[in-house]
Amino acid sequence: MSVHPPAASRATLVADTAITLIARRGLRGLTHRAVDEAAGLPLGSTSNLARTRLALLELVVRRHAEREAQVLALDEMPDPRGGLDSLVDGLALATHRSVTRNRELLISRYELALEATRRPELRAFYDAAGGVFRRRLEAMVTALGSTEPDRHVLSLVAWADGLMFSCAAGTFHAEVPSLDEVRAGLRELLTGMLDG
Repeated sequence: MSVHPPAASRATLVADTAITLIARRGLRGLTHRAVDEAAGLPLGSTSNLARTRLALLELVVRRHAEREAQVLALDEMPDPRGGLDSLVDGLALATHRSVTRNRELLISRYELALEATRRPELRAFYDAAGGVFRRRLEAMVTALGSTEPDRHVLSLVAWADGLMFSCAAGTFHAEVPSLDEVRAGLRELLTGMLDG
């Protein structure tokens, strides 16, 4: 008699396996059968958990958000009342950790983002996951004196996303910046925003 893992751990295994498949094969390589095979699960296991492709993608987006939150360590972000240096250090560490230790997660994120542009039903899940980080950033820049937090958050996210994309899949994939270089870039950006 085989022992089946609890539903929560089975869902995590399926989602984590799907994230790996998306990063390695793209979304075309994501099928229920491929997840079962890659995860070493009996055929039909993924279908029992997520009957449709949309349900599987929703499961993946939720798990992806959990894993990114762990990488970014939002709970460990410094109190913005600690000043600009504190915020720069926290954001630089989170960004650098993403590009140096989590390339697979970044690549799967870009694949999912593109899919969300074509599937409005997936867009809601994707946006909700990203909203948590946006709200946290907004609180941080507001605490530092931003008079236009929405615009400043957009600039910060665009800068970080651009850096991460370039290092994960773009022309800088072989030249990942050091933590000090990421810190210097963030300092320039934030100083320009907040002192301007």
